[in-house]
Amino acid sequence: MRFLSVNVDSFLIELASLEETLALYSKLQQVKLNGIKELIPAAKTILVFFNEFETTLQKLISCIEKLEIGSSIDRQAEEVIIPIIYDGEDLSQVAELQGMLVAEVIKKHQQSIWNVAFIGFAPGFAYLTSSDHPFTDIPRLKVPRKKIPAGSLGLAGKYSGIYPKDSPGGWQLIGTTLEKMWDLDRKNPALLLPGMKVHFEDVSHRPISVSIPKQIGSTEIISTETKQLKSNHPVFKILGSGLQMLIQDEGRFHQTQVGVGRAGAMDLSAMHMVNRIVGNPIETAVIEILNGGLKVQMQDSAVIAVTGAKSQIKVKYSTGQQAIFESYQPIALDAGDEFHIQTPTAGLRNYLTVRGGFCLQPILNSYSFDSLAILGSEPLKVGDVLYQAKMNTLPIYPHAEAKNDLPKVGDVVELDLVMGPRTDWFDEKSIEQFFDQTWLVTNESNRVGLRLSGDVPLQRKITQELESEGTCTGALQIPPSGQPVLFMNDHPLTGGYPVLASVAKHHWDLVAQIPAGCRIQFRKIAELIDIESKS
Repeated sequence: MRFLSVNVDSFLIELASLEETLALYSKLQQVKLNGIKELIPAAKTILVFFNEFETTLQKLISCIEKLEIGSSIDRQAEEVIIPIIYDGEDLSQVAELQGMLVAEVIKKHQQSIWNVAFIGFAPGFAYLTSSDHPFTDIPRLKVPRKKIPAGSLGLAGKYSGIYPKDSPGGWQLIGTTLEKMWDLDRKNPALLLPGMKVHFEDVSHRPISVSIPKQIGSTEIISTETKQLKSNHPVFKILGSGLQMLIQDEGRFHQTQVGVGRAGAMDLSAMHMVNRIVGNPIETAVIEILNGGLKVQMQDSAVIAVTGAKSQIKVKYSTGQQAIFESYQPIALDAGDEFHIQTPTAGLRNYLTVRGGFCLQPILNSYSFDSLAILGSEPLKVGDVLYQAKMNTLPIYPHAEAKNDLPKVGDVVELDLVMGPRTDWFDEKSIEQFFDQTWLVTNESNRVGLRLSGDVPLQRKITQELESEGTCTGALQIPPSGQPVLFMNDHPLTGGYPVLASVAKHHWDLVAQIPAGCRIQFRKIAELIDIESKS
């Protein structure tokens, strides 16, 4: 057992096998150590997020080392039966790779007992393994398909998996099911959860109808959501759009076991401040605007505010008069007035709200839109009308200070890094070059991550494939090109490329405001933790 640093509030536990990983994951769920917030199990690792105000890294490591985990999961696993039509377009190829007849592949797959190891790649996508080891490792396709239909059953490595929605992928397809692997109308949107047992029923030669899978037991993991009462008073009508206009709040918490990440406002401090200015609770959902451009007509009297990137707000009153306002102040407007958020002169993202908040519908206990999972309130567009909520408010705060250190195109931005968990996978000279040079933020950057480009790519000294493991916001994942991807709020929960280091939490808001064309200079503030367990 090894403990590897990830960030100031997270670390990675590396274990010898998938079985040991699942046993420890089960044990940690049972004992509920003080301060642990989230666990993301993967092939041979568990990513642990903790509250640094309730515990410390050293305390948690000490407690985990003392746990008696054994080699198997000590609990009664729930069982699910999924009907499968074995008609996949790669079935013959899989049979050839395994030296079997097609009928043998189907029989071995269908007769094996499969276990949900972890959730990754997409919400509801379960990685299934079998202790029966029916197949040798199955290679992924050399050229991934651009679109795999929802319900497709695939094989890759030692795993089986069913695609919960239409998506690209490189798994070898051997069958299909009509069962919904992901359904927001269920209390548990993900049909399969870590620790469950799965049996596949071969229905290739008889009609199949959609039904509720046979399931032993039930695990309710998502609390009932309270809908806001819809206001009768529209407040905003969108007349002009920016590049991206998203509803965001603090994000989704405690949904990682169904494959859903946090998402949420990229610049959290700007989101909190815009709510303070108008007197809303700081966690109230707001509109996140990429690179300005939003134009709105007021449908009712209200107080608004804009924070984040340095932008002016051009107001055209219904009387015909015009005025220019700076951000970080309350602005009182009446029905018929229009305002236009100008393109930022520094920074990248603005945050807009109205006193009283917006009337919205939560999904998985959050209003945030997740651009990777395509989950949450849909992006706003021209013609949309937003309604004002009737929430309790505090006094307006007119004395907020704008951020004065926001980056502009061409600037060099310094970011602090916590090294790990896979620093030792890279050549030491290459790591020195990594810190010596600056890295260009390319136009291929979004809420999933910033794609960086450097003159000297990173070189690995360990070239073997890394099994999927949990990743955090701020992670610098290094693909084979050696050009880093800096993961942001909508990043995938697990990844298959090594992470060199992670941007320290106190710089996440700054990363949210870095426009393409800036360069990043990284600074090391913490060394890699690598502790061999004595257990």
